[in-house]
Amino acid sequence: MRTAVLLPPGCLFSEARPNSMETVVRTMAGVDQGSKTRIFCCGGADDHNVADADPLPVGRSRMPALIERLRAFRPDVIEHHQQVKQALAVQRALPDTPHLLYRHNALRPPRHAVDRWRYKARYERLDGLVFVSMAERDAFARTFSDLDDRAFAVPNPIDAAPWLASPEDRQPLIAFAGRAMPEKGVDVLCAALPAVLDAHPDWRAVLMLNDWDDHAHWAAGHVAPLARYGLRFELLKSAPLAEVRRRIQTAAIALTPSVWDEPFGLTAIEAHAAGAALISSGRGGLREASGPHALYVDAVTPNTLAAAMDRLIRNPVERLALARSGQTYVLATHTPQRRAAELKGVRQTVIARRLARQTTGTA
Repeated sequence: MRTAVLLPPGCLFSEARPNSMETVVRTMAGVDQGSKTRIFCCGGADDHNVADADPLPVGRSRMPALIERLRAFRPDVIEHHQQVKQALAVQRALPDTPHLLYRHNALRPPRHAVDRWRYKARYERLDGLVFVSMAERDAFARTFSDLDDRAFAVPNPIDAAPWLASPEDRQPLIAFAGRAMPEKGVDVLCAALPAVLDAHPDWRAVLMLNDWDDHAHWAAGHVAPLARYGLRFELLKSAPLAEVRRRIQTAAIALTPSVWDEPFGLTAIEAHAAGAALISSGRGGLREASGPHALYVDAVTPNTLAAAMDRLIRNPVERLALARSGQTYVLATHTPQRRAAELKGVRQTVIARRLARQTTGTA
C-alpha cells in the first residue's frame, strides 16, 4: 500500500520543533510496516530525519509541485492532515485516488441549514474522515448522520520511550505544556497558582507555552503576576520538544486544564508517560487519553485547580499511585503499533470501498 501523507501549508516537519500533528504523523510513520509512505511537507527545515519526507517549495509553486509529485508517486490512498481546502484541491486534481481527511481538532460546526448543506457537499467528496477520539468522531456523526460510515476514530499514539521516567522521587514542580491560548486554560491556571505557591513555599511551577509569538498579546498579561515568585516560577516560550520533555520528566504534577473540548490530548499522554500525576479537565477526548488515571475537576476555575493541586501536594501516596497507574495505562493503551494498525485498517477500508464502487459502476 502506497500512502501519501499531506501536511498543510506551513508545516515544516521539523523533528526538533514539531507541532502535535507532526508528532502524530512521525510516530505513526515510524512503525508503519509493510507500506510505502511518503510525507509531503513544506521546505525550510533541515531536520526531517525520515527517509520519505518530501519538502515542497513555498508560495505559488507549492500546489503545482505537490500535484506533480503525487502523480509521480502514484499513491493507493492520499491522507490529508487537517486542512479541508487543500484536501479538496488535491481531490479535484486526482479524483481516481481514495482520499482521507485526518482531523487533529474539531471541524467547524454548521451554523445553519445552508452551512450544513455546504459542508456535507465537501465531505461527500472524501472517502473517509479520521478523528483522534471517539468523542470527535461521534460529534461529527451526530451532525452528519448520513456520513456516519465514513467517519473513523484513531486515537493519538505516543512513542513513550523518550518520555519515560520513574514516578518516584519527583521534584516539587507543577508543570503545564501547551499553546498559549485561552482554550488551554492558561489564564485560569495562572490565577490558581498563587494560592498554591503561597501555601507550599517548597513547590515551584513552570509554564511551557507554545506558539508564544502568536498569542503573547493575550497570554503575557496573565503570566506577568507570577514573576513575583522569582526562581520559583519559570516561563518557557516556544521551547524545543526536548526541553519540554525534560521538565515534564521531573515534575510531580502536570495539568491539562482545557476549557474547550479537546479533540484528544497528546500532552496528557505525554505527561502520563513521563511519570507525572495529571490533573485534567476531562473535556472532549481527554478522558479517552487518560482513562480513570487522572484527577478530574468538574469545572475549570481558579478554585478547583488550586484545590486539585493542593490535594495532590498534601497526599503524596495518592499522587504517586496516580502517576504509576497513568504511566502503566499509556504504555498499554496508546502504543504506536496499535494505533498504526488501526490507521492501516482505515486506509485499507477506504481503498476497498472505492474499488467496490468502481467494480459495480457506482463510483
